[in-house]
Amino acid sequence: MEFDISVMETATMVFIGTLLFALSIVLFVFAAAFVALILVGIGRLACAVVAGTLLGLVHGINHGWDRLVHHASRVELPGEFPGQPAPSTGTYPRVALRDS
Repeated sequence: MEFDISVMETATMVFIGTLLFALSIVLFVFAAAFVALILVGIGRLACAVVAGTLLGLVHGINHGWDRLVHHASRVELPGEFPGQPAPSTGTYPRVALRDS
């Protein structure tokens, strides 16, 4: 059994062509939306990774600085003796920075 397309009316062929064209547009929009969702997800993941890395870097720097300050507060300088007067820094008295 062969199907002869010439027996179809023009309106029917236009209708079927319109449906096929609409289906192709819908498939294209669905594919574009899917790709957009994937790209947005990758962008959010990259943003989270960069933010986490920078946050870890800042915490590492703060931890290192805190350790350095605590170590420096425990160090005794050999030139400072209890009976020796502290050198003046002009009009301001000498201030020893200690951990508060």
